[in-house]
Amino acid sequence: MNPIPIPVLLLIRELGIGGTERQLVETARYLPRDRFTPYVGCFRPEGARRSDLERAGVPILHLRMHSFLSPAVFSAASELVRFIREKNIRVVHSFDAPLNIFSVPVAKFAGVPAVLSSQRGDRELTGQLTHKCLRVTDRLTDTVVVNCDAMRRYLTDCEGTAPGKIRVCHNAVDVQQYARQSMESRWPGKTVIGVVCALRPEKQLDTLLRAFARLGRNDTQVLVVGGGPEESRLKALAADLQLGDACHFEPATGDVVPWLSMIDIFVLPSRTEALSNSLMEAMACTCCTVATRVGGNPELVDDGVNGLLFEVGEVDQLRAQLEMLLDNPDRRRAMAEQGAAKMKACFTFSHAAQTMGEIYESVLAR
Repeated sequence: MNPIPIPVLLLIRELGIGGTERQLVETARYLPRDRFTPYVGCFRPEGARRSDLERAGVPILHLRMHSFLSPAVFSAASELVRFIREKNIRVVHSFDAPLNIFSVPVAKFAGVPAVLSSQRGDRELTGQLTHKCLRVTDRLTDTVVVNCDAMRRYLTDCEGTAPGKIRVCHNAVDVQQYARQSMESRWPGKTVIGVVCALRPEKQLDTLLRAFARLGRNDTQVLVVGGGPEESRLKALAADLQLGDACHFEPATGDVVPWLSMIDIFVLPSRTEALSNSLMEAMACTCCTVATRVGGNPELVDDGVNGLLFEVGEVDQLRAQLEMLLDNPDRRRAMAEQGAAKMKACFTFSHAAQTMGEIYESVLAR
């Protein structure tokens, strides 16, 4: 007799186009249906990822709350408890900070056998109050799921989280969706050095622009795809560096594959990362990747094999690496192929969902 699938509730603030949202949706889609019945809950169900869940037949619970200071928090908590008991939910897993704070204590109160939270980025970026609340949920939850070994070390060394409470499930990438497209370049005859990411301070994209300016070559183009609070400052810096038409800013887009397919060398100069979705997408798209030696980047980029690593803020080191790759196109293409092969072998959504399912079953058994 086959066992009854385990009802699992995955929770997130919204169903937008961000990396965490994609990881939750693909987990729900790829969890083996003979072992699990997935549900998704969120504060804001309208978003680009909703249709993916609907096509996969995953029910969506709308928790009607927009602020922790609103009285609606109590009705949302009551709705969550009601849903947990009605569907006999055995596993509750929150994927971001707001739902960690909201759902972990509620699920514990409701008596859910396995309550899991997530940590997918540096807590210094979340604000002091949120940071303090997350330390509380670390103690309440049964398991904290992280997306890289660097985040596991961060929680144990900096947050005091018990090592036995942490489990690693790497991010994944749709290798078919991000396969490189054959297309006509907008900058024929030039090698394109670029990045696709949110333009936020921690990305330190000024390092990329300054390194590009120091190359002083006419056979290269720099491409920055994305939007965010740093956009105006970065454009002003590009003007100060007199990059002119050699620097192109493209607004954020939901379809990044055509832009990634134009990039020959993808540079991620962040001062902090967990396991970068944008870096994984670039590798899957057969870009040669150059990234800072921080967080989970070294878990993706094997220095000198499928890409290069450099130290945060080291403009001249980055310039030298770019110069080497520009002068050695065969080596650059070989590294890019190695990166794409690593994504196909180790970072697919089916593999990640299998790992996540094993984590759920182990927490339940415990």
